[in-house]
Amino acid sequence: MRYSLKQLAVFDAVADTGSVSLAADKLALTQSATSMSLAQLEKMLGRPLFERQGKQMALTHWGNWLRPKAKRLLQDAQQIEMGFIEQHLLSGELNVGASQTPAEHLIPDLMSRIDNDFPELRIKLSVQSTDNVLQGLIDYKYDIGIIEGRCDDNRLHQEIWCRDHLTVVASAHHPFAKSDRVSLSQLEQARWVLREHGSGTRMVFDSSIHHLIEDLDVWREYEHVPVLRSMVANGQYLTCLPYLDVERFIETGLLVALNVPELSMERTLSFVWRADMIENPLVECIKREGLRMMKGKSVF
Repeated sequence: MRYSLKQLAVFDAVADTGSVSLAADKLALTQSATSMSLAQLEKMLGRPLFERQGKQMALTHWGNWLRPKAKRLLQDAQQIEMGFIEQHLLSGELNVGASQTPAEHLIPDLMSRIDNDFPELRIKLSVQSTDNVLQGLIDYKYDIGIIEGRCDDNRLHQEIWCRDHLTVVASAHHPFAKSDRVSLSQLEQARWVLREHGSGTRMVFDSSIHHLIEDLDVWREYEHVPVLRSMVANGQYLTCLPYLDVERFIETGLLVALNVPELSMERTLSFVWRADMIENPLVECIKREGLRMMKGKSVF
C-alpha cells in the first residue's frame, strides 16, 4: 500500500473543513505540505478526490466513496496508539450529537457510566436540534447521534434506545388548569408557545395535532425549553413538551398537565449513525452502555 495515514488524515481534514488552509491549521501543517500530501494521494489512487470550486473543496464521487473508509482507518490507528500507551482496549475520541431532551436528562448518566468503565474513551458532546444532529451525521461532524422522533433518511441507520411521551401543560392559574378534560376546540382557541421547527418535540407535536386542528395560534417559537416553561408558568399560554422536561414542575404545582384524550404523543429516543460506516467499537460501546442503562425502565 503506497498511501500513508498522514495522507488520509489530510484528506479527512480537507473533507471536514472544505479548505486546504483550514485543514493545514487543524493538522498543524504548512499549507504547502498539506497540498502536497493531498496531491500525492490523488496521484497514487489515480482518481480526483475533490473538485476545486473557488476557495472551497467539494468531494467528488470517489472522495465520498473513500471518506468513511478513511475515517475508519484513522479511528483504528488512534485506538491502537492510545490503547498501547494507556493499556486500555477501548480508547479514543467519539463525537456525539444529541438533541435537547436526551442531552439534558439521559446522557449525563450515560457519560458517567462510560467514564467509570472506559476512562480513556473521550466523548465530545454537541447539543443541537434533531434536524441539525442528522445533518451533522451526514456531514461527518458526529460519529453517532441521539435524537427524538423518527429519521427517514436512508443514508442513516436508527436504533430505538427508549421511549418517552409529550404532554400539554398550562400554568396553575390558566382557565384550563382545573378542567378534567380539555377539548380540541379549547386548544384551538388557546395561545401557544412551542419549540422551533426542526426540533424532535415539534415534529411529534405537529404530526399528532395537524389532522385534528386546522389552525393553531402559535404565538412564539423558542429553542430553549426553560424559556417555554417560564412563559407558560407566568402567562396565559399552553405548550407541549417532553414529560421529562416538565415532571418536576408538575409535581411542585407550577405547571399542570392537561388531559386531552384525542392526543397520543408517545415517541422514541434513538441512536442514529451513518449507514456506510463500518462497525466502530466506540460507537458500539455507547449503544451497549445506553441499552444497559435503560434495562427494565418503561416509558417516561
